Amino acid sequence: MATAFILINSEIGEENNVMEQLLELPNVKEAHVVYGVYDLIAKIEAEDTESLKKIVTENLRALDNVRSTMTMICVEQ
Repeated sequence: MATAFILINSEIGEENNVMEQLLELPNVKEAHVVYGVYDLIAKIEAEDTESLKKIVTENLRALDNVRSTMTMICVEQ
């Protein structure tokens, strides 16, 4: 199992809408609105790193009101 944390910038005032969309995606295990440089953080899980990349590029970045993302793939132990 591969895990990643995605830092997300949304359009101003759309943080809660983006979080609701994130939580509807099957691979998203957690999503939170945060303060700081980024607006949200999401934890995703998939079978492997290639699947993680596909989820980020095809699903997360395609959500309404997502401006940018930063992906941090966890080191497998």
